[in-house]
Amino acid sequence: MIVELASGKVRGEHGAFRGIPFAQQQRFKAPTPVAAWAGVRDAVAAGPAAIQPPSRLDPALGPMTLPQSEDCLSLNVFTPSTTGAKPVLLWFHGGGFTAGSGGMGWYDGTRLAREADAVVVTANYRLGVFGFLALEGVAPANLGVADQLAALEWVRDNITAFGGDPARVTLGGQSAGAQTSLALWSSPRAKGLIHQVALQSAPVGLAPQTPAEAADWAGRFVDALGSLDDGGSPDLATMPAGRLLDGLAAFAERTRGQNANPFQLVADHDFVPDDLIAAAGPGRALVSWTRDEVRVYSPGARQDQTDLGTAAVFSGKLPDLVDRFGPDATLLRFDWAAPGNPYGACHCIDIPFLFGTHDRFTGAGMLEGAPADVAELADLRRVWTAFLHGERPVVDSPFLTRY
Repeated sequence: MIVELASGKVRGEHGAFRGIPFAQQQRFKAPTPVAAWAGVRDAVAAGPAAIQPPSRLDPALGPMTLPQSEDCLSLNVFTPSTTGAKPVLLWFHGGGFTAGSGGMGWYDGTRLAREADAVVVTANYRLGVFGFLALEGVAPANLGVADQLAALEWVRDNITAFGGDPARVTLGGQSAGAQTSLALWSSPRAKGLIHQVALQSAPVGLAPQTPAEAADWAGRFVDALGSLDDGGSPDLATMPAGRLLDGLAAFAERTRGQNANPFQLVADHDFVPDDLIAAAGPGRALVSWTRDEVRVYSPGARQDQTDLGTAAVFSGKLPDLVDRFGPDATLLRFDWAAPGNPYGACHCIDIPFLFGTHDRFTGAGMLEGAPADVAELADLRRVWTAFLHGERPVVDSPFLTRY
């Protein structure tokens, strides 16, 4: 199966086109258009993940096993047919702005694309110090969001080749990917590229950093990097990526317990406003959270503690956000949990139900004890299918609560 893009031809298989470059990156620089290629490029394997340390969520979700590279700006397209004009979902993965990849099996869009009759796109973006360090004279803020904007522009310019409609693009994501999607929803840079938004577990209780806060964390990181004293280059733009990760480990040790996400969105009044909720304009939106979000960090915590933590970071401000979106917004809570599992309905547990990829969550503690037929529970995919097609979702499920 071959399709022709603005940059060249790609060959996929069984409706999946993986590892397509959508932009080029140079460390601490804004993404630039991808160079054209001659001939037909194979698109049958996911590209490398962004450079990242191990995730603290590995016990709950299982490890991320893809190779890593700074040359990571690729995406994956899943389509039931390259003809027609189907709705499009562009999905950004979560991972606390430091981990994850759109190429992971968790986000294989084959089943969702088929059942929803939609084109599903999953994209990488730069992470951690490579994508969210804000250091004056070295690294501008929100480079990871700039990568996401480049993915949106790629969808506009190329998605018709895959049977998608560039006038019906849903921007969606989970956790950090939902937070960045919300930022782009209100950014003038993305005007006309997004037609509706779908947010799973956006941490809206965490405000974007101010430039002063971001500069403080960047300064602490540079100090931690300098403490390694290994005689390497002091130039952050040219030093080996591994040394930056070593500096990140030293920085994490120094700042343990002070801030779980020191490198994240910065209110630059370009990509990111001061207040994500206040800036959200009206439009169609699907917003959800999981009942026991914070148990992903503290499995088996008391329910009252779990409820307080979940409200503080995730759910407490969602009614305000839905009010900003207006009458075309739907607010849901995801309640499914494996029987007897201490993680409960934790952060990220809705992902396999959306993509139908339970079998790809190898070693995921949150799914231990799940019944054998759990992969056939399509309730969440039905809700998303209706939303992608511009319909009001009907919520009739024992593990979905509508608000």
